Amino acid sequence: MATKRSTREAVVKVQLLDTSPVDVSRAVRRSSRNTLPSKRFQYSPESSAAETRKRKRRTKTHNDSQNDRKDIKEEEDVKKSDVERTFGGHGGLSAYELERLENIRQNQAFLSSINLFQATEELKQLTRPKPSQRGLMRSQAAVKEMLPPRKSLRLQNKEAEILTLPPEPKGMLIYEESLPLKKPPGPLPMDPVNMEEGSKLPPQLLELCSEDVTEERKMELDLNEYRSFLKNMKINEDRVAKVVKGCIFSAAFHPCTSSLLMAAGSKTGQVGLWKLGGDWGDDGVLLFEPHTRSVACMAFSRAHPTHLLSLSYDGSLRCMDVEKAVFDDVYGIEDGLKTFDFMSHDCSTLVVGSWYGEVAIVDRRTPGNSHESLHSLDLKVRCVSVHPLQKQYFAVAESKVVSIYDSRCLKKTKSQTVSQLHGHSLSINSAYFSPCSGNRVLTSCMDNYIRIYDTSAMTTKSPLLKSIGHNMHTGRWLAKLSAVWDPKQENCFVVGSMMRPRRVQVFHENGQPQHSFLDDENLNTVLSVTAFHPTRNALLGGNASGRLHVFSD
Repeated sequence: MATKRSTREAVVKVQLLDTSPVDVSRAVRRSSRNTLPSKRFQYSPESSAAETRKRKRRTKTHNDSQNDRKDIKEEEDVKKSDVERTFGGHGGLSAYELERLENIRQNQAFLSSINLFQATEELKQLTRPKPSQRGLMRSQAAVKEMLPPRKSLRLQNKEAEILTLPPEPKGMLIYEESLPLKKPPGPLPMDPVNMEEGSKLPPQLLELCSEDVTEERKMELDLNEYRSFLKNMKINEDRVAKVVKGCIFSAAFHPCTSSLLMAAGSKTGQVGLWKLGGDWGDDGVLLFEPHTRSVACMAFSRAHPTHLLSLSYDGSLRCMDVEKAVFDDVYGIEDGLKTFDFMSHDCSTLVVGSWYGEVAIVDRRTPGNSHESLHSLDLKVRCVSVHPLQKQYFAVAESKVVSIYDSRCLKKTKSQTVSQLHGHSLSINSAYFSPCSGNRVLTSCMDNYIRIYDTSAMTTKSPLLKSIGHNMHTGRWLAKLSAVWDPKQENCFVVGSMMRPRRVQVFHENGQPQHSFLDDENLNTVLSVTAFHPTRNALLGGNASGRLHVFSD
């Protein structure tokens, strides 16, 4: 303790003895930026602290203000010299900086030469084209019911309600119970649902459907002429219209030639008629509801142009008779009808296939809506197609194989096949005889291949001629793709595509693509359902939103 006290006293004495005056005039003021802060003793006297506070309160002198202005001017000169050295000549820049500036200049020149900046601005201005507003009008959304706000029972100091669970169902639940009921049997009136109640069919529709269509089929063209006709077929805004409210599952052209009249079947059981450029209904669209489930197949009668036959999953096959203005009941089962085709030239006899692997022979001249004979096959029936010349033969797509049967030799079970088409590894979407000779069968399979078979000789196993790779996986929201023949060109067919930009493709039976229908403004969706006009240069395509797209010359 004594040592510490003696040391402190010695320090104080030295400070008291050092009382020599300071010559203020000889003191040099240094900038605080260039000098280190002054150090202070740990045990400085109280007077030094008071002097420090007094010095801070002192105002600046004239010399101080001059020195401050001088410092500011020096800083401005330094900045100005930096700017001149950067933006003036290149004398002050290093070789690396000069090389960097030259690279920037060259890059800017290259991007300008390829019009990248202009393309970027145009891309920002582009927006996805809106779908066509022609056809059926959008139904206004139903007004939501305003319910009282939910409140917590715990915050209201109320006891929770005791809820009891319903009893467990006994047995298996059947999916079909949740589906809408089938329309009543018998004829249904042709009342358009998109027109006022009690409205009659326009008389122009009957005149158009009654048009004489017995003109001879056009001669088959060579491929060069055929391709030139395809290139002349275009689409515009007026050739796109909403015909049904749901996804299109089937579509067909009416054989009339004065105007383009089309029919489409939807996923919800609706049938829509559209006359291109018509003035009735909604932009020429008339909508009917003869079914309650998906309309999987439809076709106009070649012998009676006023008849349109439509088949639905709900188990009903009906005939729209424009002359009588009714939907006649042709054939009906509980549910599960899938496909049909005409077995006679007068279109009075049909072959009908169901999901349960049954094929029914139906004669429309027989009273009632029953079949003439029923035959069970081994697997599900996905598509049937009748030979265009030898009507007793018909092809059936059964899961992974296509079988050709003779209707004269059918049995109730285990019918013998005339020929079979093998080579498919997954389920088959469709199988069609060529429209003129029947010497080819065109199949579409989920293994991403379109195949063409030679059926000219009707051997036990028809040989495979060509396999064409094609993406068939459309997903659950789109109808499946199916390749169909052009009725005017024996060796060419059309199919939708999953490629981008969206398109419809036409192929030759040798696998060579003939033409792709594209349009950036009016074709922006997948057209799963396609069909050519039987006599005119026209092609239709249906998408998942119920719109028909028409390419025509």
